[in-house]
Amino acid sequence: MTQRIEQIKQWLSQKYQADIDRFEPASSDASFRRYFRVSFQNSVFEQPPQQLFIVMDAPPDKEALTPFIDIDRQIELVGVNVPHIYTINRDASFILMSDLGNIPYLSMLCTDSGDDWAEKLYSDAMSALLVMQRGIQRDSFVAMDTQLQDYSSALLRQEMQLLPDWYAKVHCQQELSTADEAVLEQAMKHLIDSALEQPQVFVHRDYHSRNLMYVKEHNPGVIDFQDALLGPITYDLVSLLRDSYIAWPEEQVYDWVEQYREMLLRENLLTENDRTKFIRWFDWMGIQRQLKVVGIFSRLNYRDGKDNYLNDIPQTLEYLFNVASRYPEFDELLKLIKRWGQTLDLPESISLHIPL
Repeated sequence: MTQRIEQIKQWLSQKYQADIDRFEPASSDASFRRYFRVSFQNSVFEQPPQQLFIVMDAPPDKEALTPFIDIDRQIELVGVNVPHIYTINRDASFILMSDLGNIPYLSMLCTDSGDDWAEKLYSDAMSALLVMQRGIQRDSFVAMDTQLQDYSSALLRQEMQLLPDWYAKVHCQQELSTADEAVLEQAMKHLIDSALEQPQVFVHRDYHSRNLMYVKEHNPGVIDFQDALLGPITYDLVSLLRDSYIAWPEEQVYDWVEQYREMLLRENLLTENDRTKFIRWFDWMGIQRQLKVVGIFSRLNYRDGKDNYLNDIPQTLEYLFNVASRYPEFDELLKLIKRWGQTLDLPESISLHIPL
């Protein structure tokens, strides 16, 4: 780690012939990437004046640099606020880019600022999402090294398999019977079919309150987009509105869902005006994502030593139980997951943080 930091400092000093004034951790994420906030003693860019920058360190043996660069440029091209890339060191896998600040949506939403403030933030987030879904296509990447891959049946299944592999077998110490496997298979088939029947659009994949930065102009700033794919039209909406880090009353969630559905209809991204079907798409996409997320949070703890993510499992399971219980197709799945949870003494009902 120290060696990588020294490499970054040496690269910046040589590149800009400028002394570094400030260098400190900015954030980290669930991957191996790290981010540092940096400033210089003398001006580096004259137009416009830029005081603070972010350096991304993506260890070349762990993280690919090119997808981040190509997807960043496509999102910026359609007019959504992402970090502007100034300089790339491909050999060492460093990027110097603009700083979107240190105020994630999550911190703003957890303040007691009233309903209007949440409406403003989510309106901005949905507007930015619509711009990406409307403006970024598969052929947008034709001249780039990165190609926008499909959110395929195989990938959807691979993600959901994280639940039995890491949550059931590792976290809950459960062995799966043939009957258990059959229950999982049937549920996965329902969820995959629902995802693939939706219009397929640009999908950020982690469009939630920790990856949206509040900025006074051109809100929101969008980060952590390097795993984007072409996939179901409700996926990012689920990430935003059934966020593992903050919860809202169901009535409010479905009001926002309807707002976004109407936006999609106006833009002809959704051609069938069927509210019931769209809600089912949204709900079932949420179940798929929550199965994946519970597995990921478990893996982050046991494989990567990031135990703080275990704190977010109860809220994610609460979404899963509440939504899946409305659809008889998932009755057996819920029984299975609740049986696993009994080994952890999970409460029957888990209180969510609702800031309204």
